[in-house]
Amino acid sequence: MGDWLDEVKGRLEGVVLDESEFRDEKTLVLDRSSLPNSLEVLKEEFGFNSLVDLCGLDMGEGQTPRFYVVYHLRNMNTKAQLRIKVGVNEGEKVPTACGIWAGANWMEREVYDMFGIEFDGHPCLTRLYLPEDFPGHPLRKEYPTEGYDFEE
Repeated sequence: MGDWLDEVKGRLEGVVLDESEFRDEKTLVLDRSSLPNSLEVLKEEFGFNSLVDLCGLDMGEGQTPRFYVVYHLRNMNTKAQLRIKVGVNEGEKVPTACGIWAGANWMEREVYDMFGIEFDGHPCLTRLYLPEDFPGHPLRKEYPTEGYDFEE
């Protein structure tokens, strides 16, 4: 992996749980509790000033962790890109990134709506696409493929 990534890993020593590279895409898996500080370091010290995307990933029931929240970061000056993943299990919360990147607001709401992952400290964590009384979360792997029967 690149020199800048070695510097990032050195600065985030102790919170990097895993790393990988595939087709020049660099990924770090971080400890969830370190997330606010780690994202702040990546933005302020390493210039990852753009949150390109934030999404959820369901590994399936029985997996640990059950979910991942994935952050796609970009340094607009050097064009460096970095993927950050944090694991979260059912009922656990992920610290919000809204204070670091304002654009995280809607992305976190989308992950909440589609996967049911909650973001601690989010200013308005409400469903984005579906009504508040909608049962379940459509992108979870246990969601019925034909939907719920509302006639019952």
